[in-house]
Parts: sequence; structure tokens; C-alpha cells
Amino acid sequence: MKRENALDISSYLIVGPENTQGRPVADIVRMAVEQGFTCVQIRSKTASARELIGLCGKAAEAIAAAGKSNSVTLLVNDRLDVVLAARSQGIKVDGIHVGQQDVPPDICRKYLGEDAIIGLSARTNELLDYVRQFDTQDIDYFGAGPLHPTASKPDAGVAADGSRHTRTIAELTELHRISPVPVVVGGGVKAADLPALKAAGVDGFFVISAVAGADNPAAAARELTELWKRL
Repeated sequence: MKRENALDISSYLIVGPENTQGRPVADIVRMAVEQGFTCVQIRSKTASARELIGLCGKAAEAIAAAGKSNSVTLLVNDRLDVVLAARSQGIKVDGIHVGQQDVPPDICRKYLGEDAIIGLSARTNELLDYVRQFDTQDIDYFGAGPLHPTASKPDAGVAADGSRHTRTIAELTELHRISPVPVVVGGGVKAADLPALKAAGVDGFFVISAVAGADNPAAAARELTELWKRL
């Protein structure tokens, strides 16, 4: 699983069967990576473990067909069992993204090895204090959000007391300043948000519906990646 290139989370797609308007997940992945997306996370709250393994296989094939197996990172949301099962079948899955209530990063690192990519969601209303205090030795990046309320992840930014928090550009600028690992930001992100995110200094953006739910996913992906590169 040794990677030839450094982790690139500048353009990060999260996708599962519930996000694609009925289109195959692999087709959305193919279009996104062909248009410059650098990281793909398979995420589904409805698919079975077997279905998720199959989605990993088809996504890995789509990335390989684009000639990008060593430059595009393929991750699975939450499911360490799925990552391990997919890898045991020879599927090139690079790692996992977990939340604060999921399998701890140190356990993921133990089972996936030093070359795996491990991302962690940093979605708390005490976000900055959390990042200052968190031991990042087992993670490769933070995912922060939501920037806006989003139907794709209706629980994003909801605190234990039921209050909803979105991230301000000022918070994200400070997060970038203090974080010892790269930061990728999402949650309702659209092309119009990219200039402010780039100015905040964060390392990339993540999207779900902006590409997976678009009428023309390839055109949507191209617009986002080209804009980010120009900024």
C-alpha cells in the first residue's frame, strides 16, 4: 500500500448510492477523478458491508482506469471492517475516515498500518480547543464542517444539546493556523465558497451533492477543480 505521491486532499469527493440520483457510484467517481478530484471517500449509511465492499472495488477500478491509482486516495467512511475486507480481496483502498464517535484513529492505525491514510472529522462546537489538544500522531488530516447546513448530512454540526453549528471563515482560518495536519472543509460547499476557503489557507474542500447530485457531474467537478487551482 506504499503511496508514490504525497496525500492531496485539495478536491475531495464523498459519495454513496444515496447521493447519485440513481446513477452508479463508480460512474460519478470516474467523472470526478477524470476532472481532477484527488480524493474519494465511499460513504453510505444504508448500504450493507457487502455492498460497500463492492462499491470500493468498482471505485478502485474507476480510479485505475483513469490512470490515477497512485495519486487519487480512496477512503471508506467509518467502516474499518469494510476497509480490511476490501483489502483482503486485493482492492486498493488507501484508508479510512472516522468521526469522533467511530473506531479511534489509533485502532485504525494498528490494523491498517503506517502507510494507510486516516482522516478524522473535527465537528464540535469547541472545534479549535479540540484541535489544539488532540494528539494527531495517528491521523493524516482533519475534516471540518459544515460550512453551511446541508441536506446530504443533516446531522452535520449538530451538538449534543441539539444546537446546530456551522463553521465561519474566521474559525477556519484559525483552524488552519493551529492544526499540525492538513484541513479539508465541506458541508454544502459550492463554487462560490472556494475563494473564501482558499483565502482561509485550508488545504482543500469536500463535496457530496455539488458533484454527485449535479445534472452533469463531470462539468461540476471540472468547474470546482479548475477554480481551486486558479485561486
